[in-house]
Order: sequence, then C-alpha cells, then structure tokens
Amino acid sequence: MKNGNTLVVLPTGLGKTLIALMLIKERMKKGRCLILTPTKPLAKQHYDSVIDTLELTDKNVVLVTGEITPKKRKEMYNTDVIISTPQTIRNDIDKGIVEPSFSLIIFDEAHRAVGDYAYTTIAEKAHNKDALFVGLTASPGGKKTRIEEVMGALKIENVEIRGHEDPDVSPYVQKSSLTWVPVMLSDHFKHIKNELELLTAKYAKRLAGMGFVPPLKHKGRFMALRERILNTNHNIKFPAMIQYSVLLHLLHMSELLETQGIYPLREYVSKLEAKTSKSAKLLLREPAFAKIKQLCEKDEDHPKMPILLKQVERLHGKKMIVFVQYRSQIARIENFLQEHGIKARKFVGKKDGITRKIQEETIADFREGKFDVLVASSIGEEGLDIPKVDAVVFYEPVPSEIRSIQRRGRAARLKEGEVIVLMTRGTRDEYYHYASANKEKKMKRILTGMQNKKISKLTGQTKIEDFN
Repeated sequence: MKNGNTLVVLPTGLGKTLIALMLIKERMKKGRCLILTPTKPLAKQHYDSVIDTLELTDKNVVLVTGEITPKKRKEMYNTDVIISTPQTIRNDIDKGIVEPSFSLIIFDEAHRAVGDYAYTTIAEKAHNKDALFVGLTASPGGKKTRIEEVMGALKIENVEIRGHEDPDVSPYVQKSSLTWVPVMLSDHFKHIKNELELLTAKYAKRLAGMGFVPPLKHKGRFMALRERILNTNHNIKFPAMIQYSVLLHLLHMSELLETQGIYPLREYVSKLEAKTSKSAKLLLREPAFAKIKQLCEKDEDHPKMPILLKQVERLHGKKMIVFVQYRSQIARIENFLQEHGIKARKFVGKKDGITRKIQEETIADFREGKFDVLVASSIGEEGLDIPKVDAVVFYEPVPSEIRSIQRRGRAARLKEGEVIVLMTRGTRDEYYHYASANKEKKMKRILTGMQNKKISKLTGQTKIEDFN
C-alpha cells in the first residue's frame, strides 16, 4: 500500500490470496474492491475465501458472471467487494454497465496481462491516482520484455518477489523433494524416432535451401520462424510455408512419440490423413511416412507408463496429481491406472461433454478423498485450491517456466510433498527441462534486480545493481 501498484511474485501456496484479502480489508474503507481472475471456478474459490476469511456476507461480496442479466449486474456493482472474470468486467465497462472506479483491483494470475487480454483494457480504463493495482503470479515469464509488458499493461512499477529459500519465508513453508526419474526408449520407439528424424532432416534441408534455416531444437524460435516466412516479400514465401508446415507436422509427431507414446501419435496420423492441405498431402505421399505409419500399428505403451504405475503404487494412500500435456494421453493414463486398481480420475478443460459442473464435482470429490489420483491437463496448474496434495508427477517436463512453477506448486502446501518428473533420455523431455530451468533462473535474476533497484531508490543509494 505504501509503494503503490505492485507485482507480487510468489510460488504457489505461499500466500498470494492472503495478501489480496489483507489488502481488501484495508481498501474497502476507501471504496469498491475488485478481484479479477481468469476462470469461473477460480472466481468462485476467491468468493468463498473472501466471505470465510474476512467474515463478510453476500451483502458485502458478490460473484459476477456473464450469465447474470445486465440489469442485475448493474445493481451488484454497488457492492464493497466484486469478484469476476476479466471478460465480463471489460464488456460491462465498454457498455457503461459498470463505472471503472475502484479503490483496489487484484489481477490474479497477472502473467496473462499481455496482448489484448482483458486485464490490459481494464487497467487502462480504471487507472487513476486513487486506485491501487496489485498483480499476483507465481511467474510473470522468463524474459525481461515479457515481464515489462505485464508491468506496463498493469501500470506497475514495484516488484515484490519471494521464494521458499528467502529468510523471511523459509521458516514458515513446507519443503518438497524433487526427483528426476530417467526413462529409456524401447528399441521399437527408437526405430520410429530414427525414421521421423530422417524425414525431418530432409524437409529442414529444403527449407534451409530457401533461406530459412529451421531451429529444430527450439520450439519457440521454430514457431516464430512462421512470421518471418509470411513477412517475406518474395515468391518463395508460399513454397517455403508448405515445407515449414510439413516440418511442423513432423516435429509434433516426434514430440508425441518421445514424450507421450505410440497411441497419441497414431491418433495424429489419422487426423493428418483426413486433412486436405498441401503440406498434409505432400507428407502422406512420402514412402518414409508410410513406413512410420506401419511401425505405429504395433501396440506398445510408452516406457513411462510402467514407471508411472510404480511411482503411484509407491505413494499408495497418498493424494497426488499427475500432470499430462495431451488430452488423449490423459484418458489413456486414467484408464491404465484404473485397470491396475488405482482410484484415478481425469480433470480437463470444457470440451467433449465436460461441463463446469463436472469440473467442480471432480475437484470436490478429490478434495474429499473419494479418489487418490487426479490426472490433469494444464487446467490443474493455475490457482485452484487443492490443499492436501502429497505429490505431483510431471508425465513430461514442460518448456514454460510459468507452467513448471505452477505444476510444482500444487504439492507441499500444507505439509511436506514430493515432485516427481519423468524424463525420457535423449528426447525433447531433456530439452524442455533445461529450457524451463534456465528461464526460471533468469526470471528470478530479473525480478530480484527490479526489486533491488526500487529498494536502492527508496533508501537513497546511488549505486544500483541491476541484474539484467
């Protein structure tokens, strides 16, 4: 409150919500407080926290959603504490249903405040000398430009960052162990991997010959190459885009094989065969592609599966979350664990008949101990309060430091916990692990530098150590 608009960077479970509640308690005296959070389940969670912890009633606190009529929403906006998703608030500001004047705005999961995300519009419209903006996140990103974009969008100049090891935090937090479990590909998987690499090399050489050398081992840079090709003012643009698209298919196939298994790869091959794009047709004509398809017909689970089962059985009776990148593999793991007598249930986004009600029931049942293993997509990484988790299993490392931090933060919230990461040797799993670890270290250096810079200014020191 003394320093003004602030970005609070804390690992999951270290009290971001409590900071928000303490701020609300004080700022309510000055005017309306607004909590913004990306999803409806998170908004409901914050609503319950505000009422329970601050001992307020529904006369002081409202949960606003787009499902409520505009007339009713307009009345609700006169309440002391408003909790909502940003899309609803942005739309209502644009339509004049709510006046953008608040004494406090909490931007939960503040790392989302980039591009045209609704947080950026709300901050622009609600920014004034009487409004305090506070962004809460476990990680705003590993690049200085990304962090500066988030801070700029939310009109923030101050940073407060703490980790488990900081002296004012460490006495009060639970410890978690981190174990890397190496996995070796079978000979059959290696055979398919080799065929994919040969075909990838062929198309990489073609694209390089057109003046676009593809960075095959760096997912982010490879995705950025698309823009470079599209921005080329030359006839080579369209042939290059076809080669690039073929490479994109092949790299995705390699990732599925290396990190997930044959079954998701087989599913992707079937989808490719149904496509009518030039890149798909070109790839389907390749004799090597026909060979890869034939090799995928052999039923064989990824070597991670028995290792995952062993880890889950070792932790028998404990509550755990298994994070998995791909939806098809989530369903497979759920069935696999159930077949081996383990109470497991999937937790995925709203698609294929999954409703918000089903999501809420799944989390409620997990919290109450009706099953032991939650097999979750990225939806389980962000914010949801599942306090008594003993262990978190990464079915694969993820290249994003934001997602990696959020996954790890699901464990060791109220008691000691374990983090287990399955990593296939000599594959993308290893690249992604080192990529996210390096980004995380860089993020901490940048944010600590920003924090120290501010402290130096406040204490009148002229020498500023800037950790860029």
